[in-house]
Amino acid sequence: MGLDAVVTSPRAVALVGGGGVPEAVLDRILALTGPVVGADGGAAALLARGVSPDAVVGDMDSLAPPVRAQVPGARVHHIPEQASTDFEKCLTRIAAPLVLGTGFLGPRADHMLAALSVLTTHPDRRCLLASDSDVAFLAPPELRLSRPAGERLSLFPMGAVTGQSEGLEWPIEGLSFAPDGQIGTSNRVTGPVRLRFDAPAMIVILPVAALEDAVVALAGSPARWPARAG
Repeated sequence: MGLDAVVTSPRAVALVGGGGVPEAVLDRILALTGPVVGADGGAAALLARGVSPDAVVGDMDSLAPPVRAQVPGARVHHIPEQASTDFEKCLTRIAAPLVLGTGFLGPRADHMLAALSVLTTHPDRRCLLASDSDVAFLAPPELRLSRPAGERLSLFPMGAVTGQSEGLEWPIEGLSFAPDGQIGTSNRVTGPVRLRFDAPAMIVILPVAALEDAVVALAGSPARWPARAG
C-alpha cells in the first residue's frame, strides 16, 4: 500500500485491540515482542497493564480522552479515513518481521471476520492473532509445526485454495477449499505437521496453548507471500 511505517523493528511487534484482551495472553505476547502498538482503544488495555504503547494508531473513535492524555502526543497517529478498520490501519503501518495481536478475535463476530479478512488482504504482512481460546494466522506457502497428537488444528479458507498436508488425521491433498464449499475445521494433529498451500487464502486456527510454537513456526517459514497487486 506504500504507507509510511509508524513503527519499524527487527523484532516482532505486539498489537493490541479493544475487542477483549485476555491479560494472560497479553502477557505471553509481550514476552515475545519488542515494540508495542495500541489500535485505538486498545491502548487502554496496555495502560491498565502498566505498559505505555510506543504508538497508538486508529481513527480514535474509541480512545477515551483520559486514556489519550496518558500517551505522549507524538505517539498518537490519528487516521480518520473510514475505508479500513483500526486493525488494518495498524498492520499496514508496522514494519516488522512478525506482528502478534490480541483484542481482535472477539467478542464481536463482525470484528473477528474483518480481522481475518485483513490477514488475507495483506498476505505479505505476517501476523498472528490470539484470543483466550485460539490463535489464528494466514498460512504461509509452507508451514512446519510440532504439536501434541490429538490437538485440534482447523483450516478455514478465505478464498479458493488447495494444499498438501502431513501429520493430520484427515489429509487435505486433493481437496478444493472455499469459504462457501469445502472447509477444514476440527482436524487433528497426528505427528509433525507440514502444510503447503497454493494461494494466500487459508487461515490456520489452533488452541491458544500453541501460541509460542505457532510463533516459532510462522517466523521460521522461509517462503513468503508477496503483497497483493494494487
